[in-house]
Amino acid sequence: MPHCPVRGQPGTDRAGGRVLWGVQRHGSGGESAAIRIRTAGGVLLVAHLALVAWIALRPLDIPWQLPANLRPFAGLRADLALGWQEAARRIVDGLALLAPLGVLLPMAGGRLDVSPLASLVRTVMAGALISLGIELLQTGVPGQVVDVDSLLLNSVGVGLAHVAVVPATRSWLRRRSETRRRAAVHREEATQGMTPTIPRVGIAP
Repeated sequence: MPHCPVRGQPGTDRAGGRVLWGVQRHGSGGESAAIRIRTAGGVLLVAHLALVAWIALRPLDIPWQLPANLRPFAGLRADLALGWQEAARRIVDGLALLAPLGVLLPMAGGRLDVSPLASLVRTVMAGALISLGIELLQTGVPGQVVDVDSLLLNSVGVGLAHVAVVPATRSWLRRRSETRRRAAVHREEATQGMTPTIPRVGIAP
């Protein structure tokens, strides 16, 4: 009567299952971290936009109102004529107003594996659209002046903040995620190596 082998090496199968489970568990942890980042980014984004709306859209009680500036850099040249301090203040204010969007927009998106150039272009375009919306809303707000230079400075500020923070942060997060994944796999492989296996046995005739 031929030998009928019993199902072989169940211990190895169980250990392999533990390795797979460990990798899946690590993946779930990475997804949870991404969800937390997106949630935090969304909350901070809404809070920042509310602050920007209060700054840029609140009515101002002023004795006279300057005309709208629709010529690029005309406002900056006028400020330079008044002195470098006024020009510097205007430039810093324009760059800083929407600069956090350069970080908060990608953060709310929660994507790590994305082209740096594509991310920069999308973020700057989104920031420019938000700035344009603010400028259009200002046409109906007493004391607020529409200025195309503000649109340009806001967009540049978004781009500078993005370049300064986002690529390096994404690279660090990717490295940390890969390190944790490898550590989880190594731990499960070590557990697999310690798991006893049942040798193949045959049934006597």
